[in-house]
Parts: sequence; structure tokens; C-alpha cells
Amino acid sequence: MGVGVDMDMDMDTGEGRHGWSAYEITIVAHDIGAVRGMERQLSDLVVGLVGLGHRVTVIARMCVLPASVDAGADFHRVRGPSRPFLIAYPWFMLAGSLAVRRHRRGIVQATGAIVLNRVDVIAVHYCHQVATATPSRSTWPFRMHVRLAGTMKRIGERACFRRNRSATFVCVSDGLSAEIREHFPALAERVTTIHNGIDTERFAPGAHAAEARAMRAALRIPPDRLVVAFVASEWERKGLEPLIRALALTPDWDLVVAGGGDERRYRELADAGGVGRRVRWLGVTREVEVVYGLADAFVLPTDYESFSLVTYEAAASGLPILATAVNGIRELIADNQNGFVIDRDPRSIAHCLQQLAADAPLRRRLGEAARRSALAFGSQRMVSEHHELYERLR
Repeated sequence: MGVGVDMDMDMDTGEGRHGWSAYEITIVAHDIGAVRGMERQLSDLVVGLVGLGHRVTVIARMCVLPASVDAGADFHRVRGPSRPFLIAYPWFMLAGSLAVRRHRRGIVQATGAIVLNRVDVIAVHYCHQVATATPSRSTWPFRMHVRLAGTMKRIGERACFRRNRSATFVCVSDGLSAEIREHFPALAERVTTIHNGIDTERFAPGAHAAEARAMRAALRIPPDRLVVAFVASEWERKGLEPLIRALALTPDWDLVVAGGGDERRYRELADAGGVGRRVRWLGVTREVEVVYGLADAFVLPTDYESFSLVTYEAAASGLPILATAVNGIRELIADNQNGFVIDRDPRSIAHCLQQLAADAPLRRRLGEAARRSALAFGSQRMVSEHHELYERLR
């Protein structure tokens, strides 16, 4: 998993190599695994904590961890539906709360507003008082479902946060911390930031060169063709439409789209703009590191983020970054130093892509600088900062 922590500890004394005491930690989440950003972060955190010698209890619907941590982690499944959200969310809040009451051990960390118990830490990956989900399909039942789900999230967030006024609220970016302080001023002194961590070995320039060449060939992209990568779901909010429109203004680039959305609608948009043959659709993939490896730039014209893990992964992979100045990205990208700060205007995106197309040394300089910036956000740092927080709470 690339966490890179020291697993040595004295099993008789319960002390790690550096003299601190090992103890029990409970992580509560909907899902922990290797596909989506938050789920991967949780997986890295559990792996890292077990590596430091702690005993970790996981309470979740689904948990996929490497076999190497089996001896240090106990998984208690919360059985129930994962969709639709209007059923799955309240179901987990009730069933998960019962599971936490029964199985909690040591310090308890909940991932967002998902249980009714009093806990020690709430990891905040999203502020639902600010951000609203954008429907990925245009049918009125789906839009109504999204609207009701947003209302339910905001109510659940207010209820759980107010019940846990004495907890520590760990936000994944400085911008998200500011939003939580603004919307929950009574909690302001309890809010802190621990940035998400990335696997800087998995996401590294040239680390997957052979796989990238094979994927290029499978997608019928010529070796000398410039490729821009877009890795995201929720395509309307993330800005896939302005990126496709920008593609029509810059003929030197092809686009690879990884993630889930209304593919039919966006294919029609690309065809209408005359760039349908220049867009490749991968769907949801676990091989995002290979997608970065075959690309020459990464673009994300998003409306809102809490951290944007994919942007950090692309930067660690050595790609020039073109992204909007939202939470998390503001803490990574400096305009014209390791990428470009863009807006959602297709002409703005196209202008930056044209600059990169015309200047290979610029692509290399920005990509190398992006890699250096991303190295400050490794998974080991994220795990260490959580460990330090737990030490303070004890």
C-alpha cells in the first residue's frame, strides 16, 4: 500500500520501537477498500496503524485490506444495503450505531456523520452544508433522489456533529477546515487538518511505463500523440463538459476519461464538437496509476472539492496539473510553477493546453515541480499525524 511504516514492536510490553505504547483504535466507515479515494485513504490508514503496532477494529459494510494486516485488524461487518442512498444511509446510521456500541475498542474514529454514538474523532471528507451533489442523469426521479439525499446528508451532519461537540474534527484540507468552522462555529476550536496521503511509490513518473504503453496501444493512441487525463466521477460538477469543449479548440490533444457518469450524453457532446474520435472512455478502473502513466497532462475543472486525491496522484506521477482553485488544490498548485490554475471556461483550458503542446520543456518542468510538491503529502505522513493525534487524545 506504500504507507512505509515501521512494523517492529515488542509484543510483550506493547511498546513500539520508538518507545510509544500500542493501543486499540476503532475505525468506523461505510466502506474501506482500494477503488474510490476516501476508501483508499481509510485502507492506507488502517494498514499504517497496524504497522505501528496498534490493534485496529474496523466497523463497516465492506472492508478490503491486504493480507499482511489480517493479524492486526478485526473486521465487524454492518450488513445492509449500499444503495439507494435514501435507504442505505439511515440503515447504516442505525445498524452501525448498534455495532459501534457493541464492538468499539479504545479510541473511536468515525468517517463523517454516519453513526449516532459519541466518538473521539470524526474524519471530515466533505462539508455537506456547502457542497451539493450534481445529478449525473437528467431524469426527474433521479434528480429528486439527489435532492432528497443532499437534504438527508445535511440533517445527519448537523445532528452527528452537534452530538459530538467534544470530539476532534479532522478535515482533509485547510479549506475544508475553514468551511466546518464557518458552518459549525461552536466546534471551531475542535477542528484540525490532516491532509490525505498518497502512495508516492505507486504514483511515480515511469513506474508503470510498460503498462502505460500497453494501454495506449489498446486504446489505439499513437505513441507520439499528446494525451490529457481526466479521472473523476460526477462529471457535471467535475467539469468534463468544458474540457470536451476545450478539446475542440486544441487539435494536438486526445482525452482519456476514467470514472463513471452519463457516458451516452458526453459521447454525444464530443461527437457534436467534432472530437468524438479523440476521446477514450475507460469507465471506473483500479489502474488509475496507468492512466496517469500514459498521459502528458491532467485536467480537472471542478466546481468543488474537499481535497481532490486524483489531483495529488497525478502530480505525484509527474504530470503538469490544470485545475481550478478549490479546496486541496489551492494547497498544491502554484500557477505556472507546477501547473496552471484554470477556470471552467473552455477557452482558458484550451489556452493552457496549447501552451503545453507547443513547449515540451515546459511540460517537463511543470511535471517535475508537481512531483516535488506532491512528495510532501505521502501516506506515511498522514498515518503519523493520525498517530500523533491519538497520542494527544490519550
